[in-house]
Parts: sequence; structure tokens; C-alpha cells
Amino acid sequence: MKLSSGFPYSLIRYGLPFHYPKLESDINTEVAIVGGGISGALNAFFLTEAGIDCVVLDKRTIGLGSTAASTSLLQYEIDVSLNDLIATRGEQEAIRAYTLANEAVTKLEAISSTIGFAGFRHTNSLYFGVAKKDTDRLKRECEKRQSIGLDVQYLDALQLEGMFSIKTFGGILSSNAAFADAYLLTHGLLQYAIRKNARVYDRTEIKTVVQKRGHLEITTSDRIKIKARAVVYATGYEAIETMKPGRIKLRSTYATISESFADCNSLPLQQTLMWNTADPYLYMRCTEEGRVIVGGRDDLFLNPTRRDKSISLKTKLLTRDFKKLFPSTDFIPEFSWAGTFIKSDDGLPFIGKYPGKRNCYYALGFGGNGVIFSLIAAEIIRDMIQGKKNSDQGLFHFNRA
Repeated sequence: MKLSSGFPYSLIRYGLPFHYPKLESDINTEVAIVGGGISGALNAFFLTEAGIDCVVLDKRTIGLGSTAASTSLLQYEIDVSLNDLIATRGEQEAIRAYTLANEAVTKLEAISSTIGFAGFRHTNSLYFGVAKKDTDRLKRECEKRQSIGLDVQYLDALQLEGMFSIKTFGGILSSNAAFADAYLLTHGLLQYAIRKNARVYDRTEIKTVVQKRGHLEITTSDRIKIKARAVVYATGYEAIETMKPGRIKLRSTYATISESFADCNSLPLQQTLMWNTADPYLYMRCTEEGRVIVGGRDDLFLNPTRRDKSISLKTKLLTRDFKKLFPSTDFIPEFSWAGTFIKSDDGLPFIGKYPGKRNCYYALGFGGNGVIFSLIAAEIIRDMIQGKKNSDQGLFHFNRA
């Protein structure tokens, strides 16, 4: 599947910061990780930190799937609100999901420090209403988040205009958010894992995984074999063939980035990520070099050709969306791109073993905050591979209702 198109800014800015070999001979490993994007890289980090030998395999050049198209907003906020998640999953599970995501933002900052990645930036997140009817729902959501210990405050329309120069309805300001370029972070994680004796191969496509006595035999398209004790599938949206019909929704999302602003410190987005209550929602953030990324205008994914033809129109619409919020800011789009993502029914990822597949683990961080979910998945899967009980694995299992 062609997961992204157009001109993802991360790829333009950073190019190919590192090069990885193609697998050309048979190897043995404890764990084979299929997928070299941010999910695979986080799994490699946690496994190598636990002293587990692992190999990362990707059919593309590393990072050039969905990861390169990420807009890299790091939020604990799940696509489904806390109150709505309580309605579908119950209070205990919903609160735990939000708590895990909140903790994951802090853990990502610590991991960035460990691997020497300097691109992590802590910031705030503003979730604002687009209609007057959203006000009461946002107030209830804010109160619920406060009741479980999340650092949030409700802002009314006057406060939003005073603080962010936007004329809209109420919003929730969260203190625990961040951004870190997912593409560059992926390379940082993999380079760290390599220093810890992990092996990383790209342009290596996996064709079959066969259960043998005591191990798995993985065969590439070039008929090279990998013998492994376990396999971690971190292929994200390309793993949909394992999913039950109706459990997921394949979507296309669009993003555009502005030319650099001369005075980036004057931008209201400088210290705050923003997203709104629209469906699909609009999201935006500043970059360190004074540009603004605006994303959204999602639609159903039908095929890559149709998605790619929509980039020009979506760029115009996203530009209009930004200027409606900030009419005095001259947003000039420079690069635009599109990507494919998946939404689950409850907004949560699928993590762990898939029924009927022995020693196969899945790290499928679906939704708008896939980087956060990927970290949660990597921790759970590490514990499962080590034979340790992780009390959170049931929250994200495949058989949930």
C-alpha cells in the first residue's frame, strides 16, 4: 500500500539521515520486528534496553511509510473524548487509557534524552469548540479530566481570544503535550538500538512467516530466511488484513506547511498545539524554524490515486481553515502531502497477540496519536515477550467488544 504522497516536510528537511543495508544472508535473532517506522523503532528501543536481541526489517527505505507523513503532535488526548470512552469501555478502562497516554508523553521526553535526541519540545495543547453546542460538552470533559488528575483548565471565548487571538467557543487547555519529528526520532531510536547490537535492514520484504518447532521461520521476497523466537508486526496500516471487518476505518488525511514567518515568536501557535471539535478535526502546530503545519480535512480512503489528486484542493481548504481562525496572519503554503491512517471504533490501538498466531505480536498504534500508542505498545510487547504479566495488555486486545 502507498501510505503517503506529495512532499512530506520531514523528508524534505532531513532527507535520508542514515543508510541501512539490505538483508542478503540468512540470520538468527530472538525477535524480528517487521516495520521500520516509529512503531518498529520504539519496539527496538525497549527490546534492546531489556537485553533482547532483535532485528528490524522494512520493505521500504527506513521511515518512508506513514512515519514520514506524520505531523508529529504528541498528545495524551485520544481521538475519542474521555467521557465518550467511558460510555463505550467503562470508567476504569477509559481512565487507564488516558492515564497511560499522559504518562507516555513524559516517557518519550525521557527516551529522547537517553538516546541523545535533541528535537523533543514540551508544549501545551488546546482543544477548542467549533460550535456553541460544544461548550457544555467541553466543560464536562474538562471537569472529568481534572477529576482524574490531568492538568487542564477550561477557557471561555473571551479567554481564548485574549490568549490565542482566535474567535471561537470554549476550549480545554492541557499542559502535557509535545512535538518531536517522528521521522527524525525514528532514526535516532534505531541508531541507538544499533549501538546496543540491534540490526536494521531496509528494502527487505517479508513474504512468509511459518511456525516451526520451537521457532518461527521468516522468508523474504529474495528467499532469505530469518530464524526468530518471536515476531513483532509494527507495520501499522498495512496490517489491516488481520483485522475483523467493521473494526477499523481506513482514512486519508492531508497536511500543508507554510513558508517561514519572519517573526515566529508572534504566532499564537508558538507554544501550543491546537485541534478542534470538528469531525474530521483540524489540527496545527508551529515548527522550530517558524513555519506552521495545518492538517485535517480527512476523508474515506478509496485508493492512493484518488487521495493524491485531492492534495491541491485540500491544501486550499486547509489554508482557508487557518485564515478563518487567524485572519491577520498571512499563511502561504509551501509543501503539502497526504497520508493514510486507521481509526478504530473506540479510538484505541490494537496491541498484543492476535488469536491463532503463536509468538506473533502486534503494535498497531491507530488513530491521531499513533506515536503515543506505539510507545505503550512497545512496553506491553516487551513484557509479553519476557513472559511478564502486563496488567494493561487486556485494554488493547483484539477480541474487545
